[in-house]
Amino acid sequence: MTETQIPAETSPRARIVWINGELVPEDQARISPFDHGWLVGDAVFETLVIVRGMPFAARRHLERLAYSAEHLGVTVPDAGVLREAMIGVAAANGLDEGRLRVTVSSGTGPLGSSRGDSPPTATVAATPQPPWPATTAVATMHWTINECGPLAGLKTVSYGANVRALASAKATGASEAVFANTQGQLCEGTGSNVFLVHQGRLITPSLASGCLAGITRQLVIDLTGAVEQDVPLSALATAEEAFLTSTTRDVHPIHAVDGHTLSSAPGPLTQAAIQAFARLKATQIDP
Repeated sequence: MTETQIPAETSPRARIVWINGELVPEDQARISPFDHGWLVGDAVFETLVIVRGMPFAARRHLERLAYSAEHLGVTVPDAGVLREAMIGVAAANGLDEGRLRVTVSSGTGPLGSSRGDSPPTATVAATPQPPWPATTAVATMHWTINECGPLAGLKTVSYGANVRALASAKATGASEAVFANTQGQLCEGTGSNVFLVHQGRLITPSLASGCLAGITRQLVIDLTGAVEQDVPLSALATAEEAFLTSTTRDVHPIHAVDGHTLSSAPGPLTQAAIQAFARLKATQIDP
């Protein structure tokens, strides 16, 4: 079976996923219970959006996947193979717009942290992406990001802390949890980067803060001239404007932090970022 063929027996409604070179119906997808991604979170991933039937910013995402994999010690398939897999999954599921997830684990291994010698497990899946509301509230967490930890700056599937924090934020009516690092500096959300207008300047935490090098983050920096500057977590609640960036949110204005309403959402610098990013997506697929 080629990477872009849809199995003839598949119902048109069945979701199609790609596993290690094959497109298969979701209910026929098989991953070993000994896979280290499942057992110990020994895997890396990327989330992309489908725009006009194609993965948006695929080159940047695949470069970041390779970076995370190299530093975690996981082997990933060739970028060209993964690109074709993403295009094939989007087409097989009939998605002109939506969400893609590429995940690569170290493969099967022992029931512990030591790795085995099996080949990696690589998957690509896609779903529709519901729209976000026009603005959002966030909640800051007392838990911190370890900017000196072995996974700092890597996009791995070890998201247990994020799951717990996001549930805590949602219980307050927020859609995102925001962390400080161990120095008390503003860092990142569970699946987003944070920008704010501080002393009249559009800033975002530096990568030294421990935040992920977000793809949308970097595009917004390039489009707006925002600068990297580390500030205390408390600066977010007193910001003149603030917004989140992520693959699925694009530029998402923040209207409240911990129940405190910001004065402007979206403010003028946020609105300019929204418009610039929208123009980029409308004209380019792989910026």
